[in-house]
Amino acid sequence: MVKHFRVPGRLPGKLVEFGVSKPAVLRRAGLPQNLFEQKRALVTTEELFALWNAIAMVSADPFLGLKLGVETKVERFHPMAIAALSTENLVTAVRTIARYKKLTAPEDIFNELTETEFQVSFRWLLAAEDEPPILADYCLAWMLSAARVGTGMPQVKPLRVEYMLQRANVRPLERHFGCEVVCGAARNAIVFRAEDAMLPFVTRNRDLLELLAPQFEQQLKESRTEDSFVEMVRRAIQDRLAGHRPNVETIAQALHMSERTLQRRLQEAGYNYQRVLDEARHQMARYYLSNSVLELNEAAYLLGFEDPNSFGRAFRGWEGVPPSDWREAHRVRVM
Repeated sequence: MVKHFRVPGRLPGKLVEFGVSKPAVLRRAGLPQNLFEQKRALVTTEELFALWNAIAMVSADPFLGLKLGVETKVERFHPMAIAALSTENLVTAVRTIARYKKLTAPEDIFNELTETEFQVSFRWLLAAEDEPPILADYCLAWMLSAARVGTGMPQVKPLRVEYMLQRANVRPLERHFGCEVVCGAARNAIVFRAEDAMLPFVTRNRDLLELLAPQFEQQLKESRTEDSFVEMVRRAIQDRLAGHRPNVETIAQALHMSERTLQRRLQEAGYNYQRVLDEARHQMARYYLSNSVLELNEAAYLLGFEDPNSFGRAFRGWEGVPPSDWREAHRVRVM
């Protein structure tokens, strides 16, 4: 799995545009002063969060993340996003980004289409805490920009936007997104009406997609090592944890293979199913406990434990301390 993020190439220029001192940001984040000048500015998840926290601290604008996430022209998007905008609609665009995102960052983009809604959320695979509110704003605003640029309809707006953390003032958020903003949700997400998500993209470009997609597919093929297979199993488990413990049969079916094949490929990578399940739960436990909104019993449910006591025993085995103590030490302050 890729372990670093690439700092968006347009971010330094946008900081200047909004009057935010780049040296002050890098100094507060504890990052090299030449970071933005590097040809490939790579940071860990921890460093990425530190960067965005620093941007929030240096800026006097509590909603700068929204402004930084706005894009209005196709050519200003990353090549991967341009490929996505060349597809049929928002659903195919998000799924294209989600497919290729694993090439560039330890991040998942979860999406789900129902008869009435299309939900999109971001998961930081190596995070020990929630993403900074300013980064959540940026990601959700960027997704709305992609929807509007793709459809050519600035009036497109979400059905609702969900935040895990409480926000001191939701009205500016509601004005920006043009919809209801819900705080205290299980995850940061932007939810579109299904019919809006299926609107045809005016940016549809079959020729460009045929040029870009094979490059990304080749990179995906080259990256499919045994470690990536383990990560794929881990993500499949995490997507199915809520309320129950997914067994090997369930995950094998989800990955379109037999149980025997799944077990064999895990063994070849030096793993077994129980170890991957434990790692998946551990990773998500750290993520959920960093969110002060969730109670321990709620976290236990989301992780597929029968009761909080079972969760507590497992967590002590992972971290050496009770989940309540770990959460208190890693609690994210409400913005």
